[in-house]
Amino acid sequence: MRQSKYRYLMLLLAILVVGLTSACGSSNQNQVHMNETNFVQKSITIHKGETVTLVNDSAAIHIIQNGSWMDGMQLPKSEPGAPQVNANVDGNVSEVIGPFNTAGTFHLYCTIHPDMNLTVVVD
Repeated sequence: MRQSKYRYLMLLLAILVVGLTSACGSSNQNQVHMNETNFVQKSITIHKGETVTLVNDSAAIHIIQNGSWMDGMQLPKSEPGAPQVNANVDGNVSEVIGPFNTAGTFHLYCTIHPDMNLTVVVD
């Protein structure tokens, strides 16, 4: 009897650990890393209501806003349904953008680094 209680307790503990690990790991799903001059990935797809965490892996400063670079020109743009973004992402820190509450395709860019564009697709 004592051995079955021990096994039951160990099973509950394992389920709890897996559940907590899964819940904590979900915040890493929507990360976009940045190096000195660019987004490491150019696009990310998320679900309605979710946020995106920008992770600056360098000492460079990035100023992220709505819009994009096109042909070497900055094109600031407020897109209907997009959260207003004006984030100063200092070196080696993270910044949460959103939530994105409307389905669509939205564009973010760094005002400092030419051609540093990120597309956020919300489904």
